[in-house]
Amino acid sequence: MRLDDVDLLDLDRFVAQEHYDMFALLRREDPLHWHEEPDGPGFWNVVRYDDLVEVNRQAEIFSSEVGGISIADPIAIDEKFGSFDLRGVLMLTTDPPKHTRYRKLVNRGFTPRMIGLLEKYLRHRTTLIVDEVIEDGECDFVIDVAAELPLQAIAEIMGVPQEDRQKLFDWSNKMIGIDDPEYASDDNRAAATELYSYANSLAAQRREDPRDDIITRLINAEVIGDDGQPTTLNEFEIDAFMLLLSVAGNETTRNATSHGLWQLMTNPDQFERLKADRDGLMDTAVDEIVRYASPVLHFRRTVTADTEIGGRPVTAGDKVVMWHVSANRDEDQFEDPDRFDVSRSPNHHVGFGGGGPHFCLGANLA
Repeated sequence: MRLDDVDLLDLDRFVAQEHYDMFALLRREDPLHWHEEPDGPGFWNVVRYDDLVEVNRQAEIFSSEVGGISIADPIAIDEKFGSFDLRGVLMLTTDPPKHTRYRKLVNRGFTPRMIGLLEKYLRHRTTLIVDEVIEDGECDFVIDVAAELPLQAIAEIMGVPQEDRQKLFDWSNKMIGIDDPEYASDDNRAAATELYSYANSLAAQRREDPRDDIITRLINAEVIGDDGQPTTLNEFEIDAFMLLLSVAGNETTRNATSHGLWQLMTNPDQFERLKADRDGLMDTAVDEIVRYASPVLHFRRTVTADTEIGGRPVTAGDKVVMWHVSANRDEDQFEDPDRFDVSRSPNHHVGFGGGGPHFCLGANLA
């Protein structure tokens, strides 16, 4: 493979698992790779571990808010998805200090007490899920297990009634799946409208009947506005939190869990090691699954001031894409990185973001 063969916009190359070879080539020969874009200005690709960590931790220079976090520019997303520009509102697409204020709010739903209560609930739900699979004799693991458990976790934190949780799953899939043929359709905008309408309805219920859940905390929280004065979250901000948490309980953990089962099936020696020493290896196995799966492939940033990445110059306004899936296979960071090893230690993967203000909120829960 030559550099001219690299095409990071061709999703079929990822389906065919060719992206690992493309990223290995880039790490060796062109670690800050410029990629042309048919309907955009082009973008830099950050593929090495150290460079990704450097970019991730400099939020003042590499903005999540200016151009959003998707490779496609906001105007292109709006044309495909509807006019729901969440920059500066959705926590993922805000920069400090607003991001810091938002994060402190959501942290209230991930306290040690809340996680302790949730652990008991999830053990119960896990038993029910597995018992149902055993009773049926077969299952679609992705849908019946990998998607079901994290959805139940986040829905429980938010206080979503059991009968509404499947709708939450479907809406969030449609909203984030605009490039996925399974979900891409004219329903994307409708799903957003329905999710936001549901968030408003749930918030109204919690104002009348407060509960011990994160929605109640959000609607009653006092925040400092851009003018320095205390205020409360507006309707759109609550909608954005609902979207963020719905996605957090849906795609990433589902993908990691599914990928983890696949690796254990295709690496039976590792599966046998884990079964033989479950208590001793479970923590390292989970980290290895997250590293190997890299459930979030990439995040985009926009350069706000002329600077350098890995000693090479980038210019204000440039689009930069951090490839976590590549950094997690960096030969300079991980010994034999393409090997799945349930005992790998140390394992400082960037599956949860690689530090910085956008480090995964639910990492401890996961």
